[in-house]
Amino acid sequence: MMEINKDLVSRLIQGQFPQWSELPVSPVEKSGHDNRTFHLGSEMSIRLPSKECYVPQVEKELFWLPKLKPHLTLPISVPLEKGEPAEGYPWSWTINKWIEGETVSHENVLSLNQLAIDLAHFLKELQAIDSSDGPIAGVHNFYRGGSLSIYDEETKCALNHLQPLLETDKFQTVWDVALQSKWTKDPVWVHGDVAPGNLLVNGGRLCAVIDFGILGTGDPACDYAMAWTFFDDESRKTLFAEVECDEATWNRARGWALWKALITYDSSEKNSRMALDAKHTLNIILQEYEQAK
Repeated sequence: MMEINKDLVSRLIQGQFPQWSELPVSPVEKSGHDNRTFHLGSEMSIRLPSKECYVPQVEKELFWLPKLKPHLTLPISVPLEKGEPAEGYPWSWTINKWIEGETVSHENVLSLNQLAIDLAHFLKELQAIDSSDGPIAGVHNFYRGGSLSIYDEETKCALNHLQPLLETDKFQTVWDVALQSKWTKDPVWVHGDVAPGNLLVNGGRLCAVIDFGILGTGDPACDYAMAWTFFDDESRKTLFAEVECDEATWNRARGWALWKALITYDSSEKNSRMALDAKHTLNIILQEYEQAK
């Protein structure tokens, strides 16, 4: 993976945006995976794709986020400028307006129920925006908003690898239920990566949503997976009630959470933070399965 560091970013700014060359550049503490993010002064941020497969996100955010922003109550990422390849960095990149807030965690939210309500309100606003010309789920956003079946083989492979460690027959049943339905309504906008790292809080309340690189249109189920990866039983039920989705969509949402947890647990060191988080999600899904029997 290409090294993207402070010195490179400083040279890019000096060469293309000299009006900001005196502003300090510093890494963001939680930079993300698809992009590397840096502070530019106190009011801007810089995002650079970390791999070629993430480069299409640049044009998509530049084009669509200004169109979506007026329809949303919460602040979202706002691209200010587009940077060009230079200094050995081969891809386009962006300068964005910095949004104040802390990354969501269990320690800094006042109430998981309130977070579920606030998140549902944002998602319903997003889904209400006209999506007739929006990008349909596909390779550009790793099929978020598309059919879960695209990940059927990957899921089965993970279940096969994990058979000695997990009650894989029960997870296979949950997965099969998720695959039994499809979104039959008109496509709606999906963020594609609703996760704590892309949600900001201020004063314990949701205050912004960032990182729309996996934006697309289609089935909103993928945007509800956080119900199993972050929320507890009560707030999960609150989210379900607030987004007003049907049981089939909720089953597909659980499928998205299951797929991601399985492949993460399968590919990670079993005592790593990522593996432990994935195992926690799998335990929640298993508990739900047992309770539903």
